[in-house]
Amino acid sequence: MRRKISRLLVTGGAGFIGSHFVRHWVRDRLGKNSDQQLIILDSLSYAGNLMNLSDLPKDSFRLVKGSIGDAPLLKRLFTEHRPTAVINFAAESHVDRSIATPITFIETNVLGTGILLDACRLAWKNIPEAFFLQISTDEVFGALGDEGFFTEKTPYAPRSPYSASKAGGDHLVHAYQNTFNLNAMVVHCSNNYGPYQFPEKLIPLTISRCLAKEPIPIYGKGDNVRDWVFVEDACRAMIEVLEAGKLGERYLIGGQCPLRNIELVTHLTKIFGELQNDKFKYESLISFVKDRAGHDYRYATDIGKISSELGWKPTTPFNEGLKRTVEWYLSNGKWLNAIADGSYRAGAA
Repeated sequence: MRRKISRLLVTGGAGFIGSHFVRHWVRDRLGKNSDQQLIILDSLSYAGNLMNLSDLPKDSFRLVKGSIGDAPLLKRLFTEHRPTAVINFAAESHVDRSIATPITFIETNVLGTGILLDACRLAWKNIPEAFFLQISTDEVFGALGDEGFFTEKTPYAPRSPYSASKAGGDHLVHAYQNTFNLNAMVVHCSNNYGPYQFPEKLIPLTISRCLAKEPIPIYGKGDNVRDWVFVEDACRAMIEVLEAGKLGERYLIGGQCPLRNIELVTHLTKIFGELQNDKFKYESLISFVKDRAGHDYRYATDIGKISSELGWKPTTPFNEGLKRTVEWYLSNGKWLNAIADGSYRAGAA
């Protein structure tokens, strides 16, 4: 039986994945139920951008600028809007940045998540149907060898400040479940890709470098393996969990598309060249650089649980999703120019 959500709070809703989720929710849920309310809380930091929501009707959501670490703000927000469900996308998410400034990640992903959970605990004492969905990552499980897959039973073994901070937030979710009987679920996503992703991540970084005909840095030999899922598929999975997932459970979301970084970037440069229809060899921009500290070798997710329980599977073929992504960036130079402050130039694959 699917849950009916009357008032939904989306934290980090102006970021990459969060804005795609909001878009799906407005199109597929609010359009069919005028009684539902959508509230977005976002600090609008470097990766949160109002342009990510500019194609949506302004009356389809209420945007509140602020941090999940601001307890007084959360109290006012819960008092005024009375959300009965929270989906938490708000996070610092780039591994390279976590190595440079780890405390920022601890403050947002651990302390901020804890403050948000406590706001839910206090506001929902007399609302037994209210619940919390934490958006986490497969990186909390550490690194895999040449074989095997992460499952919902895989022990946590984070190896970077980013993944450790996300693991810390997840543990707080589980603690609030057990200690305070807070209804909650956690989803662990593999690498998302698609439009609106800030150009510090691998795919938009590669596209940005191709546009500028600048070197595309790849860590080590490019042998690290990641599982890629198109962001729209991932958001469909999150909606399934939100409405039909079992409270207290965890679910893994993945694209069943494991690729070495060098394979991905090489394929991406070929697609870029085909779409540009010029004679420049974009693959020649690939440049290998010193490997990142603590770089996990391989991630791969088993999506058997979410498939069997909720009927979700990724439906976007990787080549199609990648082409759609490149086409979007080529058609949205205004978006790229608005955020091109030079920060994407740090980092590699």
